[in-house]
Amino acid sequence: QLHLVESGGGVVQPGGSLKLSCTASEPLNSYAIAWFRQAPGKEYEVISCVSNIGEATYYLDTVKDRFTITRDNAKDSVSLQMNSLKPEDNAVYYCAATLYLCRPEMHKYYNWGQGTQVTVSA
Repeated sequence: QLHLVESGGGVVQPGGSLKLSCTASEPLNSYAIAWFRQAPGKEYEVISCVSNIGEATYYLDTVKDRFTITRDNAKDSVSLQMNSLKPEDNAVYYCAATLYLCRPEMHKYYNWGQGTQVTVSA
């Protein structure tokens, strides 16, 4: 069974950068990988996704032009480079998988990781 592990979270000042990694227990060639986040008291939201061979990506409007998703299938990993971080980016970030193509329905993602905390604070 596919297991995903997130890493790279931490505390950063507004305007700073972090790079999150999602590492898999098996090859990711058949999986689209999405990054979700849940801020305190808020619903989960999908913030970015990359299709299984990387030809298609999605970004939530509020992170577009600040976040970049990349995948390295040779290393069974997907990264999320986050620049110009804002306090509203405070959340627990999760990665999850779905087959082949990114999908808007959260319930179609599975094998969620345990999450990594991102704190943006002065």
